[in-house]
Amino acid sequence: MIKCVTFDLDDTLWAVDPVIHQANRELWDWLEQNAPLFTQNHVLADLAEGSAMRQRLLQQEPDIAHSMTQVRLRLLEQGCLSAGYSDDQARQVAAAAFDVFIRARHQVELFEHAQAMLEQLRRDGYVIGALSNGNADVGQTLIGSLFDFQYNADGVGSAKPHPGMFDKALEHTGLRPEQVVHVGDHPINDVQAARQVGMWTIWVNLPGQNWPQPARADACVSCLSKIPFEVQRLASQGESRVTL
Repeated sequence: MIKCVTFDLDDTLWAVDPVIHQANRELWDWLEQNAPLFTQNHVLADLAEGSAMRQRLLQQEPDIAHSMTQVRLRLLEQGCLSAGYSDDQARQVAAAAFDVFIRARHQVELFEHAQAMLEQLRRDGYVIGALSNGNADVGQTLIGSLFDFQYNADGVGSAKPHPGMFDKALEHTGLRPEQVVHVGDHPINDVQAARQVGMWTIWVNLPGQNWPQPARADACVSCLSKIPFEVQRLASQGESRVTL
């Protein structure tokens, strides 16, 4: 019997790009007021994923690549150092600037039906968890009270598709893989990775999401409102697997 449903967060329950864009904007405004040497020597795009500055950092410190928090903190520190701040100043500015960013990071706008869907799963008696490669704390969002537990790459020490996060969820709940459904948008990080540990999978393929190949999931939804129905359908199938 399926007893638990775990969710990816970014681009599964909300769109992440607008959130990060706004958080970077608020971060930059804070830096202009509190660390002007940083903004005089850098541009906002230096903080973005894929920037040359970020790529240099990851080449120098590949062991932090899984952690969005560590990457951003080190990016801010290095930016401060190259702008002329001392080591202590760089660490202080980075910590304060990150606090500004992470507060804005949690101002998410849920996809349609996300909250109602989670509330339905709660009424149906499922344990609900979050498994995310990002550094959002679901407890700081409007739907935090609907989750029983969460793990992310920062805390686990590895990012999906590594099985570590799924293993943590199984250890925490004391459930077998076939008693858990994982829901996510990424064909590899969510669907393939969860299937490899034996969990059921639901692929969230919302309008506007373009993947080169479809995910081989046990179910696929283009609207979050369909997830409770699919969970119940999978629960009725026992240990069989239906791939799409």
